[in-house]
Amino acid sequence: MSHPSVEKIKLESRHLRGGMVAGLHDASTGSLGFEDQRTIKFHGSYQQDDRDLRDERRRQKLEPAHQFMIRIRAPGGVFTPQQWLGLDAIATTYANHSLRVTTRQTFQIHGVIKRDLKATMAAINAAAMDTISACGDVNRNVLASSNPQQSALHAQVHDWAQRLSAHFKPATRAYYEIWLDEDKVAESGVEHEPIYGDAYLPRKFKIAVAVPPLNDVDVFANDLGLIAIVDATGNLSGFNVAIGGSMGASHGIAAHYPRVANVIGFVSPEQVFAIAEAAITVQRDLGDREDRKHARFKYTIDDHGSDKIVAMMQARAGFTLQAARPYHFDHNGDRFGWVEGENGLWHLTLSLPSGRIADFEDGRPLLTGLREIAKIHTGQFRMTCNQNVIIAGVPEAQRAQIDALVAQYQLDRENNAPTALARSAVACVALPTCALAMAEAERYLPTLLAVMEPLLVKHGLRDTPIVLRISGCPNGCSRPYLAEIALVGKAPGRYSLMLGGDHRGTRLNTLYRDNITEAQIIEALDPLLARYAAERQPDEHFGDFLHRAEVVALPPYPTHVRVVPHVSP
Repeated sequence: MSHPSVEKIKLESRHLRGGMVAGLHDASTGSLGFEDQRTIKFHGSYQQDDRDLRDERRRQKLEPAHQFMIRIRAPGGVFTPQQWLGLDAIATTYANHSLRVTTRQTFQIHGVIKRDLKATMAAINAAAMDTISACGDVNRNVLASSNPQQSALHAQVHDWAQRLSAHFKPATRAYYEIWLDEDKVAESGVEHEPIYGDAYLPRKFKIAVAVPPLNDVDVFANDLGLIAIVDATGNLSGFNVAIGGSMGASHGIAAHYPRVANVIGFVSPEQVFAIAEAAITVQRDLGDREDRKHARFKYTIDDHGSDKIVAMMQARAGFTLQAARPYHFDHNGDRFGWVEGENGLWHLTLSLPSGRIADFEDGRPLLTGLREIAKIHTGQFRMTCNQNVIIAGVPEAQRAQIDALVAQYQLDRENNAPTALARSAVACVALPTCALAMAEAERYLPTLLAVMEPLLVKHGLRDTPIVLRISGCPNGCSRPYLAEIALVGKAPGRYSLMLGGDHRGTRLNTLYRDNITEAQIIEALDPLLARYAAERQPDEHFGDFLHRAEVVALPPYPTHVRVVPHVSP
């Protein structure tokens, strides 16, 4: 049976309404129809099924165990304690009793069945949140640096994330009609999408705002990156603009590749909306609508040439970009434990296992522990793009109370992981719920870390920070192509080993060994780690060493930020 194209579905969806109302009321199946499975993504949800149960349900002549993942729109990744408690209640009432911090600084809730979808969406709204455009061919969740030590600057940057997210929210009222029972306007004849048009974008679009020297949002992995430039007094003077980043790729297809964004110039704060809208509308008009795997902004830039795209953006924005200004990134990770910020407030960063917050069977009650903290916390919770959580804005007088809860519920166990590599490792969800997964990621990460630990200890690298990321497929949700060591799933138990990204998030890695097993991964890494331990220069990171030692080289596609010389290769 042939299905309509995604472009046709969007055009015929009546601005993202489709047949979802009828589909939600169809009790004969736990699934939505093909078209509505595509449309619901714009509402922040993906239909999935438990792949662990597929074969058994097939044998029993049952349909797959359909369920829905719901993603929160949370620009800048900041949540109040009240919102945290609301999410906790939703996860334990409608979902699989867990929350998951994503690599886009927000939460995913897994395991919601169709008959509970509308109630879940209403509960999210009641907790002062929504899921609008958290997925789909629109601008996704806007990232912003979560660095709590620069409180005043963080507030400005977080405000930009909020404003950009609001500016690029779809104009359709479909979300409010379907999930919140607001008055229908679909047949009024006046609704339109001034930025997106009737077909929306060819593919998703991602924006991030970074504050040097910390690249904790991996700004160069985004379609549009804004790099905050601060003047001598510490005030925000504007942003360097980077375009064309994306992590998606395909195994064995050279035309589908990851790309780091290239810096094209500088804008003042009052020019931000114009240049961002120009980038999005150029991609709307020139992006590939025939081949979805070739539809991201990076391919539009490379197909037409960066000069042409920048010229079009400037023409639409109505001004010429200024020259990019100097900046420097130190690293793209999180700093764990307590740090003191401004105004006498403290911030505690906790490392989470692949971002998963649950009461684990091994006795770690993370969900309960963070719930108890939310009950007494008077500040904020800040999600990081490395799937960790910052308990931010803690008064000195309350630190002991927070510390007691952290100890009681073992919330700092990951902070005290036996290796620095383990504390910062990132993995996507992958199996059993992601339909694209070719191999395990989140569930495999603890096993891999346990296997790598003796290797790191043997070579004296226990406390040496090395960026490790695992993705269950080449789409790269965990941003594996920026890691110093990355595994990209090819089949159950088999991965592509990628090496040579840098600690600052400015350089792609490259394929080192393909389609190998765990034993072969360790066999490949052992001599390289030995050489690194013996031959590294002071403060030299693993990825940089691999390039200096000519173990790996840059691949033949756009790989590295070159425009501003203060970012060293």
